[in-house]
Amino acid sequence: MIDTRDKGAHEISFKLGEVRPMKVLIADKLPAFIAERLEEAGASTLYEPSLKDDALLKTLVEFQPDAVIVRSTKMTCEHIESAKSLQLIVRAGAGVNTIDLSAASQNAVSVANCPGKNAIAVAELTLGHILNADRRIADNVADLQRGVWRKKHFAQAQGLAGRVIGVVGCGSIAREVIKRARAFDMKLACYAPELDDELASALGVERKDSVLDLAKAVSILTVHVPKMPSTTNLIDATVMAALPDNAIVLNTSRGGIVNEDALKDVILNRGFRAGLDVFCDEPASDGPWSNQLAMTPGVYGTHHIGASTEQAQTAVAEAACKTILHWVKTGEVDNCVNIKTLGSSKGRLIVRHLDRVGVLANLLGCLKEAKLNVQNMKNLIYSGDEAAACAHINISGRVSDDLAQRLRQIDDVLDVKVIEL
Repeated sequence: MIDTRDKGAHEISFKLGEVRPMKVLIADKLPAFIAERLEEAGASTLYEPSLKDDALLKTLVEFQPDAVIVRSTKMTCEHIESAKSLQLIVRAGAGVNTIDLSAASQNAVSVANCPGKNAIAVAELTLGHILNADRRIADNVADLQRGVWRKKHFAQAQGLAGRVIGVVGCGSIAREVIKRARAFDMKLACYAPELDDELASALGVERKDSVLDLAKAVSILTVHVPKMPSTTNLIDATVMAALPDNAIVLNTSRGGIVNEDALKDVILNRGFRAGLDVFCDEPASDGPWSNQLAMTPGVYGTHHIGASTEQAQTAVAEAACKTILHWVKTGEVDNCVNIKTLGSSKGRLIVRHLDRVGVLANLLGCLKEAKLNVQNMKNLIYSGDEAAACAHINISGRVSDDLAQRLRQIDDVLDVKVIEL
């Protein structure tokens, strides 16, 4: 439960000289309590879960929200630029591929996600797909519903205990899958770029050096990574060639991570089965849809419902609400995905100084004259009467000895340390 009392959203000044209620547009289907809690905190909310494309654009122009909450709704460059007051987009989920991050960054709009809140729901569906692919539960049901009994035909399942499942990724969803697969007595192998021996030991998995090495060691392969250029077609024909005949491939992440043409080929020619919750060309709304892979025997598809449980949606809505309330109270955005990493800075200044007016202004003026851009800064004030302070300043270039000496000579500066990054 989120305590929204005395947060004072109505007291936040969003423009110089202007104090007005914070406006939040909820542009996707989410639990109703999220609007109620934001309104309790003083926000003005507009709940329009059906908004898409031009209708969304029109509403953004007219309502001019300070924050937008979306789930699957796309936020394009045009959408972002149309709302001049927009400062924050919260994705009620983990992936942000439906939001134009470049446009958001260029317009100083923070984009936050809510990672891990749907992990259990997606993991549960993944295990359901594994069980179904092995026991062909959906085919059993279909035969019964058309009045056919085929016990001998369906009595060919291999079973799960003792089989090696390969998990691609080691994030929150992958870890929940690992827990549940272990409960079925399955052996576990894993590949992820960030997975080292220590983490592999903690997770109880055998670490592999590549996706290809993983495929060579397993008969079930499940993918739990975000979609990006480096993961598009990650599971391709080469990887599938390394899997044994009659393998099971699962994708509950994003369409396009598993190459659909290569998958269809091994299903038709090598007895593979697939459990898919995502496809490359998913429709934007309910209605007729034709996809050759989805209609291939041996493919068991669901309608991108991995995160669609009441438990997951409540958790995601709680997180989205908490993100906005924290931002209103502190100006800080939790889980912001479009902030430049400190690794891009060339230098860092550690400035010990007296806590007096104008010290940092004079220091920043010197950096401006040297054409050095401040990329990140924090100023720590020590406790006690007349205490000093210490500023950590990341900058875009290197500091010359002459400039460092100038900074040390600024009134009330105690010391300047220069670090090359």
